[in-house]
Amino acid sequence: MRNSSKQIRLCDCNRSFDLDAERLSGLSSGAGVSVHHELCRRELPVLEADLAAGCDVAVSCTQESALFSELADSIDSARPIRFFNLRENAGWSDERAAVTPKMAALIAAATTLPDVEPVTGVQMHAGRALLIVGEAGAALGWAERLASSFDVSVLMTERAGEVELPAENTCQVWSGRPLALKGHLGAFELSWAQQNPIDLDLCVRCNACIKACPEGAIGFDFQVDANKCKSHRACVTACGEIGAIDFSRKDVARSEQFDLVLDLQAEPLLKRVELPDGEKPRYVAFESGLCAHSRSRKSGCNNCIEVCSTEAIRSNGDVIAVDPYLCKGCGTCSTVCPSGALSFQYPRVPDVGLQVKTVLAEYARAGGSDACVLFHAADAGGKLIERLARRGRGLPARVIPVEIWSADAIGLDLMLGTLALGACQVAVLTAGSHDPAPLQAQAGHAAAILGALGYAGEPVRIVDAADADDWKKLERALWDWTPATAVSRPASFRLLPKKRETLDLALRHLVAEAPAARTEAGVPAMVALKAGAPFGQVMASDACTLCMACTGACPAGALRASNDSYRLDFIECNCLQCGLCVNACPESALSLEPRLLFGDEARRARKLREADTFHCVSCGKAMGASPMIEAMISRLTGHSMFASATELGRLRMCGDCRVIDLMKNEKSTKAWDMTE
Repeated sequence: MRNSSKQIRLCDCNRSFDLDAERLSGLSSGAGVSVHHELCRRELPVLEADLAAGCDVAVSCTQESALFSELADSIDSARPIRFFNLRENAGWSDERAAVTPKMAALIAAATTLPDVEPVTGVQMHAGRALLIVGEAGAALGWAERLASSFDVSVLMTERAGEVELPAENTCQVWSGRPLALKGHLGAFELSWAQQNPIDLDLCVRCNACIKACPEGAIGFDFQVDANKCKSHRACVTACGEIGAIDFSRKDVARSEQFDLVLDLQAEPLLKRVELPDGEKPRYVAFESGLCAHSRSRKSGCNNCIEVCSTEAIRSNGDVIAVDPYLCKGCGTCSTVCPSGALSFQYPRVPDVGLQVKTVLAEYARAGGSDACVLFHAADAGGKLIERLARRGRGLPARVIPVEIWSADAIGLDLMLGTLALGACQVAVLTAGSHDPAPLQAQAGHAAAILGALGYAGEPVRIVDAADADDWKKLERALWDWTPATAVSRPASFRLLPKKRETLDLALRHLVAEAPAARTEAGVPAMVALKAGAPFGQVMASDACTLCMACTGACPAGALRASNDSYRLDFIECNCLQCGLCVNACPESALSLEPRLLFGDEARRARKLREADTFHCVSCGKAMGASPMIEAMISRLTGHSMFASATELGRLRMCGDCRVIDLMKNEKSTKAWDMTE
């Protein structure tokens, strides 16, 4: 039964590609589907009638979205139009005869998925305090232009020629060498070194110093040219009680706060561009309880700090801190986070996973095979796909594009989750990425895991195409790519908010469906991975004394002390390979091995190190683990306080027996024995 309130308007853009109306209508889940040729021109009244009737409308054209939205606004439509792109994403392809399953998948994603939960925002607000940094002439020129709109301050860093300060003191002017600029829109702080003998904060611009200088070393910018100055100091005398000139002043550090910064230097102090006033999403959520950054001043995981291009992440004791004002939403931090303490929110992994699950299920239902999911950034990636469709062969019929905010946010959980849901391959388009290296590392881990499980072919490909001019790279990467082995039975689960839980679900399914399971050799016990992988084991050498410092440092509960004996247990599936245990171990007895252990053994606690209990040699009381006591004795052997065998033997006694032995065998010292 058709739902007359839900209309899907498909347009073939002046018959530039084929639309199988009958087949797509049968796959449209009850909505009314109609095919048009000139929806943005002659057939526009059809859309107007839908909007006037209050229909829920979806239109397969993004090119004319502004026109259609303006039409909806003009008639006060209660519902916004949903737009999706069939032309560049499917229709304009060398395989246009086989694109109907992909079209069905794209239509389903655009018309059946629920609206995602809104992301909390961060308010960005700037006042009128503007700092202009740069060469004196250029900075003062811009200050004059902007003085009527802002409260302008100027930091002159150099001068390229004759410069004269304004006749009217309408803005604050300093000179010096910038040291650091930190903060964000509305809260910048600049520190600089005052290097010139003349302090422009104190100078009244009376010209007395200029007239007094016999070398003409002082210009009308009231700065001393050190190359001309012969140290007569006539200027100091002329300045008198004003006290603006001090040749003993060197590199006096100063700092001020500003709302806005206009940096005119060839090498800017900040490498990022700040957004104007308004609201931006809080791109990343942080769960401190999962963070493996540090414990008790011992360093562990620094992945997110190392990859953050805007310096929005810093160390904050045992955990990290994220400055949402500096974060630009690339999502690389969530990709490299082994525990899931950092999770990308724009969109969230469950939302992306639901979209992927929907398109793959609809694609298969419509008869599609060998599905490849292409993740791409909304802006840069979308432009590259459009350029490929216009100038090249378009996307292959089996490649289904999935638009996200940032390609850098595609981590191992999304890669393996997509493959478990039925895709035979995952491609990530790097257009818009600030650094594809973390993506390449994630793809390497995925390839190693799937290769060990017997999945043939290349499962994940990072397409390094930077901008729209690289469309030929994208074309070669997709059209020359042979389909890989897919799971025979797509998973039914949804991707979860917790990264480790999603990875566990995906890996369980990929192992269960592994081609290697159907061979004589079967699924291997484990696969070795490269350094940086979020899976692996901890190994303990004989140097381990079972002091259990590692168990207190482990943030994921992978290392545990036994309750009934001196035994160190290890649960491999919990291990993050963060290195905290290695750095916390006083004996340097622990080491890491990145690998993935298949099967239930990874989820069971196994003995890593065990020792007998050391008993007091006098009374038999339990004192601790034998290796720990023996290590203590070994280290104290030769110390002046334990020079004799008797003294050293007391270390093998409990506290009570040690005191008793001292009282029995040591000559007591009287107070009068200590006098002359």
